[in-house]
Amino acid sequence: MTSTPPLKLYNTLTCSKQDFLPLDPANVRMYVCGPTVYDFAHIGNARPVIVFDVLFRLLRHIFGAEHVTYVRNITDVDDKINARAAQDFPGLPLNDAIRAVTETTAARFQADAKALGCLEPTREPRATDNIAEMIAIIGKLIAGGHAYAAAGEVLFSVGSMPDYGRLSGRRLDEQQAGARVAVEAHKRNPADFVLWKLSAENEPGWESPWGRGRPGWHIECSAMSHRYLGETFDIHGGGLDLIFPHHENEIAQSRCAFGTGAMANIWMHNGFLRVEGEKMSKSLGNFVTISDLLETEKFGGRKWPGEVLRLAMLKTHYRQPIDWTVKALEEAERTLDKWYLKLRQSNIDINALPDDDLDEEFMGALRDDLNLAEAIAQLYAVFGDRDMHQSLPASGLASARLIGLLQHTPNEWEEMKRGRLNLDTNKIGSLITARLAARAAKNFTESDRIRDELVALGIQIQDSKDPVTGELKTVWEVKR
Repeated sequence: MTSTPPLKLYNTLTCSKQDFLPLDPANVRMYVCGPTVYDFAHIGNARPVIVFDVLFRLLRHIFGAEHVTYVRNITDVDDKINARAAQDFPGLPLNDAIRAVTETTAARFQADAKALGCLEPTREPRATDNIAEMIAIIGKLIAGGHAYAAAGEVLFSVGSMPDYGRLSGRRLDEQQAGARVAVEAHKRNPADFVLWKLSAENEPGWESPWGRGRPGWHIECSAMSHRYLGETFDIHGGGLDLIFPHHENEIAQSRCAFGTGAMANIWMHNGFLRVEGEKMSKSLGNFVTISDLLETEKFGGRKWPGEVLRLAMLKTHYRQPIDWTVKALEEAERTLDKWYLKLRQSNIDINALPDDDLDEEFMGALRDDLNLAEAIAQLYAVFGDRDMHQSLPASGLASARLIGLLQHTPNEWEEMKRGRLNLDTNKIGSLITARLAARAAKNFTESDRIRDELVALGIQIQDSKDPVTGELKTVWEVKR
């Protein structure tokens, strides 16, 4: 019997893969930076949502669902939110306009995450519900000589932390050399960053020892992770773009406030995303939101099922850059069509799969720093090496479902695709009936014509004879 390989994760802090050894196996803790809810999440934002959902699922499988806590925050206080609220709701008082923006955007994000097949995190705190925690941490930093008040702001003193910059590899003296000191002369060091800033009368604010104001961005995650996960926890995740300054500054705040050697033991970051080979930007016209892909025909001229987006995202190793293309989505959809068709032929009860019946090679890849590219290649082997009459092993299906794929029944999959393509099912049914009648009359020219018409609609048909009556039957599936 082969031994179970350890779970290895790449730690940005040490630039190496290491065995994952939780601080407490009965309380495995992970924090991932969530959205700032001023606009709908774009497809690049979907990558950490999906990647860390897979890690959440894997940790639950290894340690037990009841022993894993996953916190993903919502940032609902930010100057970008204020600007969007004033722009979109000029007739409303600012606080009401802010609420309208944040509630709508947060609800859209949660709907998008669900459509992408992601589990709900254990907790999803909002920054505005944790202001008292932020104020308390800022007070600790001031008392410890790590922060100071100047020009209406409270600033973190980066010079008070000897190893500031370790996560990003940016030496403090290098940052000083390129800074424009005169622009912000109230700072003791040009790299010092804001913990708290005063609010004007028409801006959202909270009372504090330093006046009515609002928090800086970085302190929010330090406060929420501390409240729900403690002073030191196991894993902190997010995109590469967050390493500096956000994650670097989180580390500085948390370690200096609580006197710990680490905020999180492992820091994980997913790679960047490009669209059809170019950096995504509104100016280039290739800015695509998750809801665009799910509900409009903006990308590739059609709507896409969430599971297609998920598979397309997972086929590239999470640390590598990914090129988001229509071709990749089409390939992912063809794969899922094939897998669901084989699932239909296998008659496996998806609700009676044992949790521990998983493909060994698949799990070996998954435990090797979430090597999803290799894990999915193993699924291709499991599903692809069998003809339509060869049953699928339950381990293959259980493995796919572990990472959030094949979550539907074959019938649900087909109905979902039909709905997204706005197919006229009555017309398709009539064409299939007419084709069967033409075949029965041996009018094969008409039968072939109808088949070609169905293919043009994106419908693939498969004929079979009833083993008892010999009656010809036709089943159909969407192939685009």
